[in-house]
Amino acid sequence: MTRDTQPSSFPPARERDRRHEPLADTQPASWVTVPSSPAPTLMQRTRRSRLSCRLPLLMLLLSTIGGLAIAGYVLWSWSGTLPRTNLLILGLDRRPEQGNVVRSDTMVLATVHPAGPGIALLSLPRDLYVQIPGYGTNRINTAHFWGENEIPGGGTSLAMQTVSLNLGVATHNYVRVDFDGFRAIIDAVGGIDIFVDEPIVDDAYPTPDYGTMRIEIPAGAQHMDGETALRYARSRHGSSDFDRAERQQQVLIGLVRRLVEPSTWPRLPAVIIAVKNNVDTNLTFGEMLLMAPTLYRVGPDGIQHHVIDHQMTQPWTTPNGGAVLLPEWEAIGPLVHELFTP
Repeated sequence: MTRDTQPSSFPPARERDRRHEPLADTQPASWVTVPSSPAPTLMQRTRRSRLSCRLPLLMLLLSTIGGLAIAGYVLWSWSGTLPRTNLLILGLDRRPEQGNVVRSDTMVLATVHPAGPGIALLSLPRDLYVQIPGYGTNRINTAHFWGENEIPGGGTSLAMQTVSLNLGVATHNYVRVDFDGFRAIIDAVGGIDIFVDEPIVDDAYPTPDYGTMRIEIPAGAQHMDGETALRYARSRHGSSDFDRAERQQQVLIGLVRRLVEPSTWPRLPAVIIAVKNNVDTNLTFGEMLLMAPTLYRVGPDGIQHHVIDHQMTQPWTTPNGGAVLLPEWEAIGPLVHELFTP
């Protein structure tokens, strides 16, 4: 046997290699254990299906929240550069059949100053005897009547002109609401909390049918719905018109307090609907949105609020026998300058 000759007991190399190749179409022997995964149960398949459905929704929610947070931060930062806005708040005392040709029952000049930041309210007594452009001297609350009587929508314009002329303050916007709108907005936020210093007892509170009724509001902390808040703000028996103006401001600040509370935020869609259905204003939704950061920065406790009261006016009787209030501009001027001048 030569060195290159293989023993006969060994198969040829080609056959030897074939023995190690896998056999086609063969099954493993019964003694070979092949690991396998059990089929998922119905509950497991359902959980996976739910998870796969929820993931896109979760991602959408997170991206929406993130987008709103970024937009809110930009709005918050940018709003501080906006100019001051002065707006006249008009509350109308009207019945459904009267329309808008009525006097204003409430007049509050408000200012929103983002750069301050600052917010201020100045209540104007309705009997304040002032110059009304084109109509001579009369009570300030008649400006809305004369303007609306001349042309529909002219009441707000003439009221703003009257305030600007007499106070020397530019009035940029108006907000006009009647009693129904007032009630609707207070109810939409879930009511407001007011601390009543003195009990309110009014034996002649006016009713919509031109009658009267007795109302009582006890002293102390009170949670008021729209109707109770209206009675608190509107009643003038047993107190002066100046006290009434202070109560109206108390209600406005109570409304702001509710709006900035996180617990009220789920109600904001209902509040927006109530405002849309009941408030007349030349403010756009975007302009109102831009005011929101200043409102949150200042907070309800930071709002300045004043009333042109008996220390800034003198009672007077007109030749026709009307009881009015003559303004003391020497006292009113410095206050207006403080509140409305940058």
